[in-house]
Amino acid sequence: MAKTIEQQIAEVEAKLARLREKERKKDTRRKIIVGALVISEALNDPKMAKWLAKMIDDKVTKDVDRADIAQLVEDLKARVVSNEQ
Repeated sequence: MAKTIEQQIAEVEAKLARLREKERKKDTRRKIIVGALVISEALNDPKMAKWLAKMIDDKVTKDVDRADIAQLVEDLKARVVSNEQ
């Protein structure tokens, strides 16, 4: 039995939703990978640690986000200070 136009539209919309979700997950994964790389490098490179701490101070504005990364910022600043001594 042939599918109605409405059924065909619903199937295409469902497929589109699945593709959008797949792309969203890929984007999130890319951000996690790159973020982990940047953090790792910054914790080992005082110049990069200084840059990342400044970027976080300048760009992260939500209190909840700042609270979530407070320990990271402390670690970055400590890396900078330990290199300056």
